[in-house]
Formats: sequence, structure tokens, C-alpha cells
Amino acid sequence: MSEIEIKNLTKTFKAKDLNVTALNNINLTIEKGDIFGIIGMSGAGKSTLVRTINFLERPTDGQVFIEGVDLATLSEKELRKKRSKIGMIFQSFNLLEQKSVTDNVCFPLELAGVKKKEARQKAKELLKTVNLEEKAKVYPSQLSGGQKQRVAIARALATEPDILLCDEATSALDPQTTESILQLLKEINEKLGITIVIITHQMSVVTSICNKVAIIDNGDLVEEGAVEEIFESPKSDAAKELILDTKIRYSPLDVLEAERKVRIVFSENSAYEPVIANLILNFNAPVNILKADTRNVGGKAKGEMILGLPEGEDLQEQMISWLKERNLAVTEVKEDV
Repeated sequence: MSEIEIKNLTKTFKAKDLNVTALNNINLTIEKGDIFGIIGMSGAGKSTLVRTINFLERPTDGQVFIEGVDLATLSEKELRKKRSKIGMIFQSFNLLEQKSVTDNVCFPLELAGVKKKEARQKAKELLKTVNLEEKAKVYPSQLSGGQKQRVAIARALATEPDILLCDEATSALDPQTTESILQLLKEINEKLGITIVIITHQMSVVTSICNKVAIIDNGDLVEEGAVEEIFESPKSDAAKELILDTKIRYSPLDVLEAERKVRIVFSENSAYEPVIANLILNFNAPVNILKADTRNVGGKAKGEMILGLPEGEDLQEQMISWLKERNLAVTEVKEDV
């Protein structure tokens, strides 16, 4: 049985005299134990989608199933009980400034009627899990952004959830702190078996820890699958833009003349071959390297390049075929991506 199943989900908001469709007929399945990324640009609908998973936003049409249970069929009391097994962390942390770190972690336990002594013992264990036990007595104003997010994670784990929803949880953090929070989430997933759904606009977050990804564009689900597969061979324009990074469009490299651009991703088998040198020697034609980079994709180093091919459609097609024969993933790069 799937952990989360979304069927034909549509969400429409009324704005004055207009109906605005935030999500359009979304179908998505998230398996137990997944670290599932939902990515899109600002306004794509991804945050609305994650809020429908725990019914903070009720769909206009369609269904959301959690462990086979249709949330729309539950009473308010039953829904509250179900939500207690769905933790959530946010970009803004949402900590109670007037309460200590321990009291913040205890807060959901108090709401659940857990005795104070038991709640504080649980909070102590959770602060150890997030490597923050020495900050138990301080207040949020005395913490860094990364420390605040660790407290928020501990609080979200207090009710022993089966699912953890992360809505842009690292967007307010610097790159080094982001990496430490992502590694913490990965450890929690591995140790506790919690299904994690990560909402983000950063492909680096997805490639760092997610095993699967869905790409949302203007309310539509345009692509989904294994992170490694989509990284190597993105099919939708939205996926290509997110993976290639919009900085390419404004890079000084764009002034290099290239009639046709392709992106290649090196597999383990092709990483040791001097591919570009052999390509040039084989066809006796120049090839421009417009960009070269290495990225962490699911714990594996993936090399990628943007190549500018020489003029001549026949020559270009022959080069692309030659690259594919060497187990390279090859994707066309449009001028506006």
C-alpha cells in the first residue's frame, strides 16, 4: 500500500470575480520510506499541493489517501488524529519565541495530553537526535537559523509521525547550513523510516537527498520519476530549466557562438574516457565547452557539460549519435532555457 496517493486533485481559489486554478488534475503516488521532492518555480503550486496532503487545504476536486484512507471521509476529530502522524516544518521555523527550546518541542505533546515529565523526557531524546541537547534551556532568539530549524524538526518528530512535510525548509539558510539540515533529514529517514516530502525551488536540494521527484509548472504535474533519471534526461521544459539553472541564460558563456547546444551527463562507464577529445578527433571539427560541472545526485558524483556543436545539421546529428553510443545522456538545450 502506498503511503500517500493523490488522485485527480484540482484546487481552485476565488479571487474577486475570477477562479484561479492553483493545481490542475494532479495524480501522484509516494511510497513508504521515500524522500520525495516536489519542485517548481515560485507560484507553480507546490506549496498548495503539500498543504492538501494533510488537508490544511481541501481540494476542490479529487482525493488524497494516506495509508489507504481517503481524508475527505474523516470527521474533524478523525482528521486531527490523522494529522498528528503528519509532521510539518516550514521556511520560517514557526517557533514560539516566549518558550524555551525544550518547551517548543514539548508543545505538540502537551496538546496531545502527554504528562509533563514524559513530554520533557521525550523532548530531551529528540534534541539529542537533532544534535541540540546543549541548547535545551535557551530561547529561539538565541539560536542561529540552522539551530532553529533543528528545533522545528525535533518538534515535528514529537508525535512520532509517519510522514514529514518540509515546505521550503532550507530556503532561508546558507548553503553549508542547508547541507547539514538535509543530511539530518536523510538520517531521520534512514533511522526512523519516516516518509519525507520536500517542497523546494532548488534542484540542488532534490539531487542531494531525494530518491524521487515531481515537477510542478503552473499548477500542472509535468514530469515525475527517479531523481537520477530526470537529472540525466529531463523531458519537460520546466525540468530542463530547473536542472540547467537559469544562470546559464545570463552567463558570459552565452556570447560564445554555437548554432546548437546540447547537455551531456557522464555515466560511471564513460567518466574515464576522454570523450570530448575523442569527439573532436573523430569528426575533425571544433566543439565548444560552454559549461562543465559536477553535482551530487543521490550520493553519486555526476559530471555534466554544455557543448556548442559546429555548424551543419548532418554533422550535429552524427555527433549526438556518437555521444549516445558511449552511454552519455544527451539533452537539447534551447536558447531560452
